[in-house]
Amino acid sequence: MREQTLTLIERYYAAFNAADMDSFLALLSDDVVHDINQGESETGKAAFAAFMQHMNRCYRERLEDIVVMATDDGTRAAAEFVVNGEYLATDEGLPEARGQRYRLPAGAFFEVRDGRVARVTNYYNLPNWVEQVGG
Repeated sequence: MREQTLTLIERYYAAFNAADMDSFLALLSDDVVHDINQGESETGKAAFAAFMQHMNRCYRERLEDIVVMATDDGTRAAAEFVVNGEYLATDEGLPEARGQRYRLPAGAFFEVRDGRVARVTNYYNLPNWVEQVGG
């Protein structure tokens, strides 16, 4: 089970980096819970798809130095990575976008059920990001 979960999370990030949203979303359970960094939780694949559409409009990001860990039973996983990004369009409540580039350490925690991501919780230092984009 551990190896299957590691492969699932690696596929999740490969699809993200390829901007292949169809493959990315196919890895999620229909009732996926998405805990947004310093924000609310959203439930459901449709909500996650809308979130990603917004993110892809405002940001271009590529994750590097990805390290994935999983429990022996494969029900939980975690990942640590570096986000290399470009701020494309102003996001509400955040500094104005002018194509600023940023590099930000981040992490995520996952719950896996029936071979799909059932919960993902992302963490990064928002004040550090704001400082990098000149806010």
